[in-house]
Amino acid sequence: MSDPARRPERTRVAVFARAPVAGAVKTRLAGALGAEGAAELHAGLVRHALATAIAADVGPVELWCAPDAAHPFFASCAAELGVTLHAQRGDDLGARMHGAFEHAAASGDALVVIGSDCPVLSAQHLRDAAAALNACDAVFAPAEDGGYVLVGLARPVAPLFEGIVWGGSTVMAQTRERLAASRLAWKELATLWDVDRPEDVARLERAGWPFARPR
Repeated sequence: MSDPARRPERTRVAVFARAPVAGAVKTRLAGALGAEGAAELHAGLVRHALATAIAADVGPVELWCAPDAAHPFFASCAAELGVTLHAQRGDDLGARMHGAFEHAAASGDALVVIGSDCPVLSAQHLRDAAAALNACDAVFAPAEDGGYVLVGLARPVAPLFEGIVWGGSTVMAQTRERLAASRLAWKELATLWDVDRPEDVARLERAGWPFARPR
């Protein structure tokens, strides 16, 4: 996007999350926390991500829900936090994220997408991401495991989400290749860590997060 006059005037923030169903989320943490404990941790992480997005105050905050928006947890988030609910659609994570970007673009808005697994992602990171989209086509916050915990686009770019090995250690590397091939200008924020494995729960505990080990 080379014409500054065509840049979106507003940036939304979308939090992607699965319903906190025991046995269906954070399954790699079940050995340490139990299925119910892992689901409770996931719910705490989702609420924290939403609170962070609201605190950033860069634009409207949306909760994109999987497998749909029917779970009571999502309704409680909407009622308590004032976020709008949207059902994720698509065969894989890439398709679902691209759908969210197209939804924002239909209103002429840029979008920053985050997951719910990175409690060290701060409101300032989101502000920095929104500011980056004033000058760049894309912004990312890489993850220590080779993926990313934030992606922002001034407009939808389908190739960034096609043929990526989601959940693998090469997601950010593959994405950089797509960015370069598409001749996009992008910015990368600090590399952060997310919560996927039992050792990450211990890391949360050492950092003093109150929801690190649900009771």
